[in-house]
Amino acid sequence: MAEQNLFEELKAVLADLKTFLEDNADDIRPAIQAIASLIPQVNELIDLLVDLLEKLKKEVDNLDVSGIPGVAQVAEFTGKIPALLDAAKKLLPDETASIEAIADVTDVVTGLPSIEEVKTELSNLLQAIIDLINSLKS
Repeated sequence: MAEQNLFEELKAVLADLKTFLEDNADDIRPAIQAIASLIPQVNELIDLLVDLLEKLKKEVDNLDVSGIPGVAQVAEFTGKIPALLDAAKKLLPDETASIEAIADVTDVVTGLPSIEEVKTELSNLLQAIIDLINSLKS
């Protein structure tokens, strides 16, 4: 089975979170409200989380690689980099931080061609989660 790219992983995580919130919001809501009466920063935490999710949604909505020639070849190239990085980690243990930074960027670039396939799903999942999280305060 092929390894999931960043966007597929994000979709799976968001779908799991959405399902959890849908299944448990009625139980979580009164608990959040009770905790917020003791620790008012809980509402701030929810607001910060919603703000972060809105920024993520905006970035997903703005991704458009359809007009970039050669993006598939670049993704194929970056798809070959993880094997090189695994070998480099063993030979250059002091460079782990640099290697992991390269791996993070590689994951994003490798997944770019698939973003068009999952972009709408990601955006819809993010909006649903934002709405569900906002509802926990009411």
